[in-house]
Amino acid sequence: MMNAQGQASTQKRLNVRRMAVISILSAISIVLSMIPFVGYIPLGPVSATIMHVPVIIGAVIEGPVVGAAVGLIFGLTSLFKAFSQPTITSFCFMNPIISVLPRILIGVVAYYVYAGIYKVTKRIYLSGFIAGVAGSLTNTIGVMGLIYVLYADKYMAAIGQAGNAAKYIIAICATNGIPEAIVAGILTAAVAVAMIRKSKK
Repeated sequence: MMNAQGQASTQKRLNVRRMAVISILSAISIVLSMIPFVGYIPLGPVSATIMHVPVIIGAVIEGPVVGAAVGLIFGLTSLFKAFSQPTITSFCFMNPIISVLPRILIGVVAYYVYAGIYKVTKRIYLSGFIAGVAGSLTNTIGVMGLIYVLYADKYMAAIGQAGNAAKYIIAICATNGIPEAIVAGILTAAVAVAMIRKSKK
């Protein structure tokens, strides 16, 4: 009976901790989304972002459910921004399939990449870096890929571009997505290492 009580107490502490992490990282995401040129950095018709970093960190330190929950908040801020501060491409992000779904998947992908790499290497920093890169690319490829599938012609017309939509979107993924992924990898590795080591003390 004591074992059952002990397990219940441990589970309760874990749930409280996870809720606290979700609350803190979600609050960070909301604040970042409201600060001009920080959460979203306009680069012509697209925006670079670090909004996915709290999602990845949450997933790495607390698991895919926490990552998905923080990703949901990220997605909802993107959806809200599309309606409240519309730009020429906001019509894409008014669709929650584009603004929300890929952001939920960020945390899921990041966690399982981290867990898989750590299982093989036992190196927290390397695992965190690769998870950060993978989570960031999930965001970039997921969002831009869905824009291509759902709105390719309309998107190209909105930004005043002619030619092959696939090539243009791939170019955006490369020029914006790769630097974002590297930054996300470095930040995730540094923060995750510190928090995971602290939690083990």
